Amino acid sequence: MTKIARIVTSGRLQWAALHREELLGLPDLPGAESAEPQALLSLVRDGIPARMLQEAPRLDPEAVTWLPPVTRPGKIICLGLNYAAHAAEGGNSQPEYPSFFMRGASSLIGHQAPLVRPKVSDKLDFEAELAVVIGRRARHLTAADALTAVAGYSCFNDGTLRDYQRRTAQWTIGKNFDGTGAFGPYLVAASELPDGARGLRIESRLNGQVMQSDNTANMIVPVAEALQLLTEVLTLEPGDVVVMGTPAGVGYARTPAVWMQPGDRIDIEIEGVGQLSNPITQEA
Repeated sequence: MTKIARIVTSGRLQWAALHREELLGLPDLPGAESAEPQALLSLVRDGIPARMLQEAPRLDPEAVTWLPPVTRPGKIICLGLNYAAHAAEGGNSQPEYPSFFMRGASSLIGHQAPLVRPKVSDKLDFEAELAVVIGRRARHLTAADALTAVAGYSCFNDGTLRDYQRRTAQWTIGKNFDGTGAFGPYLVAASELPDGARGLRIESRLNGQVMQSDNTANMIVPVAEALQLLTEVLTLEPGDVVVMGTPAGVGYARTPAVWMQPGDRIDIEIEGVGQLSNPITQEA
């Protein structure tokens, strides 16, 4: 399995690949400098030539700057309450229709980048989620063809300011603080994973302690159904991201509540997809 990333090393933005547990630099592959998603999607679709992988320089993962796999998605659409146990821990019933909401691209950060606790709130919570990256323009998908629109999968931390989330009937305001949407580090081709990324362990760990642990098979609305429902309404475009909801174990539902603090570290890991890690910092 080869996983694709966008990184900066020695001052240059380029592609990288995790291949056989080694991070390889791919400076000769074009398109990494562009904010357009098409180059990434083509790379995921077509793969990397074996000879290029054999000749690629090895990189130190601690010495590069990681960027989100898609830097400026046209749309980031998230699902709330998509695991029954998570809905129950917050006192919510299982929704009859998905609780969709939007996240803005300006909130995104990459692997190892600081996840920012803002000046106006100390109630910063973690949410381990599967991210779906769209590979083609799609409207009115069916159950049979919905997964053909998926280019690949990544990890996401839907960092949430819980007090702001509850100031309005819709959750958007608490989900869009700058520096709270961690995304990456890799994009894994859909062909490398089970259909709909089903049956994968998903976990969050705060300072090494397991907080959430579940399986993507337990999503109420699986990937194919989510895409089918969304495209009843709107056109999904290449590079759009659909974030599939979080399992039980979030901080606000604990007694006492657990909030991420400056100096903490949060890890999101999805089986076969990768591990997304971010330190917590305080807004200046």
